[in-house]
Amino acid sequence: MPFVTTADGAEIFYKDWGTGRPVVLSHGWPLNSDSWEAQALFLASHGYRIVAHDRRGHGRSTQTWHGNEMDTYADDLATLVDALDLRDVTVVGFSTGGGEVTRYIGRHGTSRVAQAVLVSAVPPLMLRTDDNPDGVPGEVFDGLRAGSLADRSQLYRDLADGPFFGNNRPGAAVSVGIRDAFWRQGMQSGHRNAYECIAAFSATDFRGDLARFDVPTLVVHGDDDQVVPFDVGGKASAALIKDARLIVYPSAPHGITDTHKEQLGQDLLAFLKEYDA
Repeated sequence: MPFVTTADGAEIFYKDWGTGRPVVLSHGWPLNSDSWEAQALFLASHGYRIVAHDRRGHGRSTQTWHGNEMDTYADDLATLVDALDLRDVTVVGFSTGGGEVTRYIGRHGTSRVAQAVLVSAVPPLMLRTDDNPDGVPGEVFDGLRAGSLADRSQLYRDLADGPFFGNNRPGAAVSVGIRDAFWRQGMQSGHRNAYECIAAFSATDFRGDLARFDVPTLVVHGDDDQVVPFDVGGKASAALIKDARLIVYPSAPHGITDTHKEQLGQDLLAFLKEYDA
């Protein structure tokens, strides 16, 4: 299996599918690159090179004790992009991965980036603070941490069966297979890594990073996202990114990479083709 090695010795697993202009996919918490499999297969089949990595502490990458925060995640992503010498890249981040690509642009610029896409992403800032009064109360994330310490296997099961895919909404019918895949990927993450990542995705302030976006950017978000509320995530990010385009999926939950995989694939493909035209 292919890996790149970071400056501190962490081994970052990645997939490299297809040929063509590169698209880098960054996954959500507590998942790994397998969570992108529908989009990776679809886009690689339409003429793009798809690179999808497992964040440190997740999936098949090293379960480091340290570096479970956004600056290191972004630097790991830069290591991958540089090692593969990727250029004219479209960086796509889902949920926590949206924070990762946003911090990547904030720290490393867009010299290798052609386009950016944020899907159900955590920027600009999830946590409610004095200068972010509409954010999510800290008690919500304290609950996640408590659940992780008490029984993280059940926590992941409850998230998959409930808000992540909107399976707690009337009429929802998310398959057992999709929910099991979430649990399986979650349990592949390191306990400490996934625990500390809760602070990384909830309390990192990306507002300064979003101001550095100077490439065409697409923001996709469901307006019934119970994990990263639309007003806190996609709507707020689109307002801070110059000339960003916002696509709202009506009544869609957080996990649209699975629940709306066909629609998301088509929207990503259309956006990619705009650069290639």
